[in-house]
Amino acid sequence: MTLSPSPETNPGAIDLIDAEADSVPAPEPHLPKSAAARFLLGASLVLIAFNLRPVFSSASALLPEIRETLGLSATGASLLTTLPVVCLGLFSPLAAPVAQRIGTERTLLAVVTLLTLGTAMRGLSSIPLLFLGTALAGAAIAVGNVLLPGLVKRDFPDKAALMTGWYTMALCAGAAGAAGLTLPIEQALGGSLDGALAAWALPALLVGLLWLPQVLSSRSKAKRAGFRVEGLWRDRLAWHVTLFMGLQSALAYCVFGWLVPILRERGLDGVTAGAIVSVSVMVQAAACLVAPHLAVRGRDQRLINVVLCGFATVALLGLLFAPLWSVWFWAVIQGIGQGGLIAVALTVIVLRTRDPHMAAHLSGMAQCVGYLLAAIGPLIVGLIRGWTGSFAWSAVLIVLLGLGAAVNGWFAGRALYVNARTVES
Repeated sequence: MTLSPSPETNPGAIDLIDAEADSVPAPEPHLPKSAAARFLLGASLVLIAFNLRPVFSSASALLPEIRETLGLSATGASLLTTLPVVCLGLFSPLAAPVAQRIGTERTLLAVVTLLTLGTAMRGLSSIPLLFLGTALAGAAIAVGNVLLPGLVKRDFPDKAALMTGWYTMALCAGAAGAAGLTLPIEQALGGSLDGALAAWALPALLVGLLWLPQVLSSRSKAKRAGFRVEGLWRDRLAWHVTLFMGLQSALAYCVFGWLVPILRERGLDGVTAGAIVSVSVMVQAAACLVAPHLAVRGRDQRLINVVLCGFATVALLGLLFAPLWSVWFWAVIQGIGQGGLIAVALTVIVLRTRDPHMAAHLSGMAQCVGYLLAAIGPLIVGLIRGWTGSFAWSAVLIVLLGLGAAVNGWFAGRALYVNARTVES
């Protein structure tokens, strides 16, 4: 998926893992002729990225209202926060095969269409439709997560660093905007829970209309798989990378799914709690841009992986237990730790592999297994809240996740390559 330095050339360079790296023929640049057309393409990609995160934090911001209005149980709330993360793991392997069959542009149009439909369905005052809409949106996001970086790499090879920065900022802005604005939207709509949940379908619909000309002008051709990777799933280092990705992601989705309810239960009003999460997520964006460059300066990434795990874990404990006057400070520290972790976890995927084909397969393994593992975090937080009536015991889970991420981050950060090989198929 994403942001990562190229270790064998320029350590400060930005490279992107292409989900279609195994395709034959290889993806060719599709550069628009005019500057205006190229700007429209770049803006469309950035706006698609913006829409890949509101599903996670918009429901979290209104979780108490959802439970009260729809009569959702504590277990149901846990499943609601977990479902989109599970979909990230289940559906991400489908991205490359679908794109090879119908083209990346058409696949992304389907992604935006399903995302619009799923998000709108969440505002229909029905628990079954709430879950179905969340699953549709999660499946669409899984495919978009995988394909967008490769499209950026294909169409903006001369602006990869700039586009990666905008792409990353848009992801974080989408999450932050939904966390901070969903409750004010509900209040502006006269207390309409349905309207506030469905409102996030509107930007997805608009970006779908903006993307349609790219689909009509594309000349994507079917491709066949030309390479395969052997031995990856039996490699111990590959599993350390995967577990590092999954456990740090579990911490991240605990924040997306439960930090607003945690802060509201501690006594903050919903708007303030949403603003705090927004600040934390925007700090993540800045950390995402800086961390990869720091990670490649040393001989390996063991120390930075462990330090960032410590930042994210301790800051979450601070948000759980520290005095309320200090929560803004802990939100910033958590953003530094979590944003840095996301970036370095993606970075080590490239650093631990010898070629683009291996990197694409390790990325697929880490995303598929890692996101399924990450779903455990928000699920257990919700179950603990239901069993104990408090979020306090979630601290045990947070510590265990942080320790697990640190241990696997230490081993994943060693300057080694995975013991697998790429062969022509």
